[in-house]
Amino acid sequence: MELYAPIAADLRAVEEVFDREILSDVAFVNELCERVRSYRGKMLRPALLLLTGQACGKLTPQHRVLAAVVEMVHMATLVHDDVLDVADERRRQPTINATEGNVSAVLLGDYLISHAFHLCSSLDSQRASRLVGQTTNIVCEGELMQNRLRGRLDMTEAQYFDVIRRKTAALTATACELGAAFADAAPPCVQAMRKFGDCAGTAFQIVDDLLDLVGAQEEVGKTLGRDLDLCKPTLPIIHALATATPDAQQALHRLLQVPCEPEHARAVAHHARVREMLDRCGSLEYAWAYARRLVNEAVHCLAGLPVGPARTSLTRMAEFVLQRSY
Repeated sequence: MELYAPIAADLRAVEEVFDREILSDVAFVNELCERVRSYRGKMLRPALLLLTGQACGKLTPQHRVLAAVVEMVHMATLVHDDVLDVADERRRQPTINATEGNVSAVLLGDYLISHAFHLCSSLDSQRASRLVGQTTNIVCEGELMQNRLRGRLDMTEAQYFDVIRRKTAALTATACELGAAFADAAPPCVQAMRKFGDCAGTAFQIVDDLLDLVGAQEEVGKTLGRDLDLCKPTLPIIHALATATPDAQQALHRLLQVPCEPEHARAVAHHARVREMLDRCGSLEYAWAYARRLVNEAVHCLAGLPVGPARTSLTRMAEFVLQRSY
């Protein structure tokens, strides 16, 4: 929370805007929304938007609204992702789909998206609405691409990065762009902040995929091993299949083609064998190194900003991507 000190009051205001917007006169809907509030966690995207705005010169009431908008979009993607990944746990709590079923979870995600655009339309400028709309389109394209490529062990690094830049980095890039643009930053600065968000967001997803392989569920706080269970190739697997010896490639192919039920003892052993093979191939370290390069690139994008608490927090937040456990 020390990283959020420059924007602490604004972040509290964002939570109030968020809660006020999604309030319903239907008790059951409010109960589900209360569950979703626990997903807020570190509120990374709203914090990036606010810190970027402050680092670029100023924060306005529009920044608070936009920060709530990007968080609603993000929450919707989490609720939908849990359906797609058949996940049982998030933030150390049962997921909506696990307790209420897929139909309620999908509709709740739609409810959040709808409110995001309703809130965004309250601003006089259409720039934000168009950019947020374009971004949600890109996120959906990324999810559709990932679903189409599921089970494709010939997936390339280029395809992987295309998917994660769409489904994850696009929203962080948009948050940073909006923060700079609504602070009236010059176009080159706005583009630099967008690149910062893209690099940091891409690194974030690489690390998230790594934690799905090597994290401890009690620390990460969500269902792990789902990428393997659903045969979704991630960077370490793609690297190993492209660079390992022929024998190791064949062995990894055989392991990845064995379906396992989540939380089953057989699945735990299966995941451990995959991790061990990826470690031997140097593929886990390859993915960590790639994430480190992206974080360094993100930090470089901040060079043109005035030195101050907001820039310092942005730098440390990018670096924190490599240290996160949840």
